[in-house]
Formats: sequence, structure tokens, C-alpha cells
Amino acid sequence: MKFLIIFIFLFSNVFASEVTNLKNIVINKELKKYDLITFLDIKNNQIDLNDYKGNLILLNFWATWCAPCKEEMPSLDELSRNKDLNNLIIFPINVGKDSAEKSSQFFENLKIKNLNLYFDAPITLAKKFQLRGIPTSILLDKNGYEFARIIGSIDFEDKDFIKWLSNYN
Repeated sequence: MKFLIIFIFLFSNVFASEVTNLKNIVINKELKKYDLITFLDIKNNQIDLNDYKGNLILLNFWATWCAPCKEEMPSLDELSRNKDLNNLIIFPINVGKDSAEKSSQFFENLKIKNLNLYFDAPITLAKKFQLRGIPTSILLDKNGYEFARIIGSIDFEDKDFIKWLSNYN
């Protein structure tokens, strides 16, 4: 029992709280800084997040075989078009080791038109961010610090989510 209480205490200090009426969102009690966040685009070019400082960043980790990823991807696509979040850049990063062809077919089947495909580099971001499952989305502020994450799928078109996120834009 003591171990359980200690575990709950330690885990609760990692994240400050959930956004009140939005499930799956946890806000970091303290901002987290990561060194060198890189991944690949569909042409195998390396993307360095340092090139995007000054923008609100959403890193969405997914795979073609992930049913919740398939469910949330269309709303993520629509979020990228939201004019109230004009400083938001979304990087959907495939961590499932799916081929470019299979990933492109996944986007085509879901009618994803506004997002580009990205892939985890050989040094896996899943390990760097200590992902416990997918989908997971990491939210980085304009200085590149993680301020929150979404564990599991959500509706990215939810008005409460957009209102909350616009506070960071």
C-alpha cells in the first residue's frame, strides 16, 4: 500500500492536472526541455524542430495499425486549418515503422488533405518522449518546451480544446 501511495504521489507531480472538461489532456507542472528533436519527412529529409521556434507545435505520434489514431486523424487534419490557431504547426509522426506507401494510403483513405507525412528517425522520439502508447500528442510552446500532452485520442475539433489551445497561440 505504501508503494502505491508513493507511486501516485510521484506520478501526480509529473503532471499538474488534466484540463477540466477535456479528457486525456495533462498539463505539465514544470515545462520540459528536450535536446535536438529531429524526424524525417516523406522524402527522408531530416526535420529539426529548432527551425520552428516561435510557433506552437503539436507532435502527433501515430501508426497505420492504430484504430484510435485512425479515429482522430480527420479532426487533426481540420485543426490544422483553424484560423484562430494560425501559429500552430502540426507534425503527424508515424512511429509504427510503416512504409511511406502504406502511410500515404492511410492518409488517402481518411481524406487527409492538410497534413504532411513524417516519420520517426532512427533515434526514436518514442523513447525520447517516453511514450506509453499511441496516439499521443506532445504540445510544445513557442520556446520549444513541452507544456502538455494528450494521451490517447481526442476530438481536435472540440471547441473547449481549441479555446484552451488558443491561450498558448
